[in-house]
Amino acid sequence: MSLMLREILEQPQALRATFKAERAHALEFMKFARKQYFRLVVLVARGTSDNAAQFARYLTEITTGIPASLAAPSVHTLYQAKLDYRQALVVGISQSGEGTDVNMVLESAKRRGGYTVGITNEKNSSMAKLVDEVFLVHAGRQRSVAATKTYTGQLMIIYLLAAALGTSISMEQVGEIPDRVAETLKLIPDLRQLVERYRYMNHCVVVGRGINYGNAFEFSLKLMETCYVIAERFSAADFVHGPIALIEHDFPAFVFMPPGKTFASLRELTARLRKLHAEVVAFTGPKTDIPAATRIIRVPCEMPEIFSPIPYIVPGQIFAGLLAEIKGLDPDKPRSLKIVTQTV
Repeated sequence: MSLMLREILEQPQALRATFKAERAHALEFMKFARKQYFRLVVLVARGTSDNAAQFARYLTEITTGIPASLAAPSVHTLYQAKLDYRQALVVGISQSGEGTDVNMVLESAKRRGGYTVGITNEKNSSMAKLVDEVFLVHAGRQRSVAATKTYTGQLMIIYLLAAALGTSISMEQVGEIPDRVAETLKLIPDLRQLVERYRYMNHCVVVGRGINYGNAFEFSLKLMETCYVIAERFSAADFVHGPIALIEHDFPAFVFMPPGKTFASLRELTARLRKLHAEVVAFTGPKTDIPAATRIIRVPCEMPEIFSPIPYIVPGQIFAGLLAEIKGLDPDKPRSLKIVTQTV
């Protein structure tokens, strides 16, 4: 078994450890945050962590009412712009805590009035030392180059921060997520059979919307880095305004569509894709009706859409890890990659 798949299997335990270790910290941060009146949340990250930041933008705005944005590190590192971060919460997300440009943004924001928070798996990292406050992912050492347990751990911390900043979700609801992930791991035998169908896939599109938009980016990244599949990712709205022209007979399209606010529009999209003779694979709930889907990956737990991203990315991680093996590739040794990426 690859290191990637072993770390996927470790996720329920890692998520429970992260929640248990950081829950009290989040409650303390809640008291602090409600005295600060943050007017903006700025998120800074790269790679897989940037996909976590995409999720954080949606979750923050939906559950707290605070505007959130993604930082462009080159604004700081190349153009040396002087931004006003007063009353801004600036959140850096990095598995290793050693991303050079991410840390440069945090340093700049701290100098210019921002309150900086780091989310990392490494307590002794450069990020952990420079921010005002650090929230630790307790996933244990990441050995696989392709991040899985650290990605979902980052999402867990982001839920805790959202619960601290707003009132729409509770710590108790967040604490139910690890059990849902444990149920999702039961899909492995079915996914092992399904990936055989995609042994020769070399291109596809991945579509998500709303709270699962970040997962579309994350699943496509996993397909690219472990399976060398050209996986373009889109929001549903962007996809139909041009890229849908890519679709031809048997073109694979993966769609994240849990029950909830985004489901109806994505169901319409799957019907349109099927009329174009696409191969449509839907990640969805246990009881949904999607007649246009070619294949359906049913996440076994029913849950509010707001809590779907962590359980829904897990079958995507498994799919990518198993597909790499079917293709005769080693998902632990993707070419040209290493765990720590440093960019200036």
